Order: sequence, then C-alpha cells, then structure tokens
Amino acid sequence: MKTKNYKSIGLLMVGAIIFGSTFTGCESSKQVSNVRNEKLIEVYCSGSDYMSDKKNFRANSIGESSDQVVARKKAISNAKANLAGLIETVIKGTTDNYTNSREFNNVEEIEERFEVLTREVVKQQLNNIKVICEKQTVTNQGRYKTYIAIEMGVDALEKALKNRLSKDQRLKVDYDYEKYKETFDKEMEKLENGGY
Repeated sequence: MKTKNYKSIGLLMVGAIIFGSTFTGCESSKQVSNVRNEKLIEVYCSGSDYMSDKKNFRANSIGESSDQVVARKKAISNAKANLAGLIETVIKGTTDNYTNSREFNNVEEIEERFEVLTREVVKQQLNNIKVICEKQTVTNQGRYKTYIAIEMGVDALEKALKNRLSKDQRLKVDYDYEKYKETFDKEMEKLENGGY
C-alpha cells in the first residue's frame, strides 16, 4: 500500500511540475510577444538637444486637438508652464542658498520678497521665449498634434532679475548682486548636470 501512495504522490508532483512549467513557459512567451507588439515612437522636439544648460532654460511639450491652431496653443501653453516651473525651481534653490549664506534680520521676509519679485520677472520674461523646434502631425483620426520646444536665455533672465531686485526698496540695503549671481550660477550647474 505504501508503494502505491508513494507512486501516486510522485505522479502528482511530476504532474504539478509539468503543469507549473507550462504556465511559466506561457507567461514568458507572453512577455516576449508583448515587447514584439510594441512600436518605438519618436517624440519630436525632445531629447538632449532640447535640454536646459548654463546658457538656456528649455522646455518641450505636445498639444493635441481637432483644430490645428488650438493644438499649437496647447503645446505652447504647456511648454511655457513647464519652463516656468523649471525656472521657479532654480530660483527657489538660488534664493534659499543666497539667504542662508547672508545674515539678514528677517530671513523669511527677504525670501518671500525675492520669490514675489522673481515670479514677476519670470512672468514678464515668458513673453520673450524663442521657439527652437516645432513639428505638426495629423493622426489617423484627423486630430492635430503639435510638438514644440522653447527656450529662454539665462542672460536675459539674469539681467531682468538684477534690474528688478536692485530697484526694490526693501532689498536694496542687503542685496549683493555678485553673491546672488554666484549662487545662481551654482544652481545652473546643478541643472545642467541633471540635478533637477
């Protein structure tokens, strides 16, 4: 009797192993076939040529609509929002590091004032962006897609910031442009090296 039980258990185990390997084999072939069914797509106006560096802030985006003009407006609007967010991050890092390296009476007030002024400058400067790449396509469904990349020169932003910050009455006494620029340049190096 014991021999029959061992044979039955052995047969069950062999069956389980074969059954399990069948599903494992199916699973791995599913994964391979999924990759084969994928298509590599090209995203226009993107890649290393359209990334920010020490000289330019850059952003890209896609807009889609059944109207060609609306697709372009969406792409530009989204790219400007991305650009503004990137600049805001760099300016925030600059402001935090600048105020921490200086001895101000009221650090929070100074930081808040810097942020308000820089937001105003960035908003104005977004009107001076340059389109560096633009491609338009139409889908099989008749929808338009606009791929766009924009840039804003760092020098123009720095100049506008310098003018605005040096004219502010509350900051005039404590503001040190050279120290601020040095801090800003360090943040731009971080950006160029993928630190953001």
